[in-house]
Amino acid sequence: MQFANKTFLVTGGASGLGAACVREFAGAGANVVICDINQPREALPAQIAERVRFHKTDVAGEADVQAAIDLAVNEFGGLHGAVNCAGIATAERVIGRDGPQPLDHFAKVVTVNLIGTFNVIRLAGAQMLNADVRPGEDRGVIICTASVAAFDGQIGQAAYSASKGGVVGMTLSIAREFAQHQIRVMSIAPGIFDTPMMAGLPEAARESLGKQTPFPARLGSPHEYAALARHIVENQMLNGEVIRLDGAIRLAPK
Repeated sequence: MQFANKTFLVTGGASGLGAACVREFAGAGANVVICDINQPREALPAQIAERVRFHKTDVAGEADVQAAIDLAVNEFGGLHGAVNCAGIATAERVIGRDGPQPLDHFAKVVTVNLIGTFNVIRLAGAQMLNADVRPGEDRGVIICTASVAAFDGQIGQAAYSASKGGVVGMTLSIAREFAQHQIRVMSIAPGIFDTPMMAGLPEAARESLGKQTPFPARLGSPHEYAALARHIVENQMLNGEVIRLDGAIRLAPK
């Protein structure tokens, strides 16, 4: 798939990995609808801002996501892809000093990260079916964000690891189902990236985390995630797989 005149949803597009995808995709000629509960943190360059719209979106809410899709169709004429970057992370032991982890804490992470991702896939996929394409062409491309925590879950990451493990688990299943519709489904599992979740840490802590990556020994850049997302869109043989984007890191227990 080429980007010119195509339209994508990017959840979590107001900051971090999602914001990098917005810039990358719009810069390549695509139209983008940012779906986020927060307004974008930074203004976009004038040359791409005209191709970008924002819709305040709870990814786990059916009405919110459908309204964002309707915006894409009404403003740009259709929908050809979705990049799922919306997510939350918590650090909480299953049994802490005050007793068992509250069940609603676990449920909230799974609701945003897993159910929210599935909600976007099902609604965006249904809209993509309306696009006319020739045999062998992409009707749509869906990219999800997993995490290395899906494979190397650390102590205190039970909820986060479970949610991202769910993303990994459904990638191939949905790719196989959507293949008949000429829609590809992929996931990226980032390692430790320089996102707003990391911004609040002291610089010494950020540097220490970066050095845990074998090579390059630093935090990943959101632009590197966006570059891989772009390649997935453009490379038709990428389908039904989860790509670790992690500099060869394997997380220790804690």
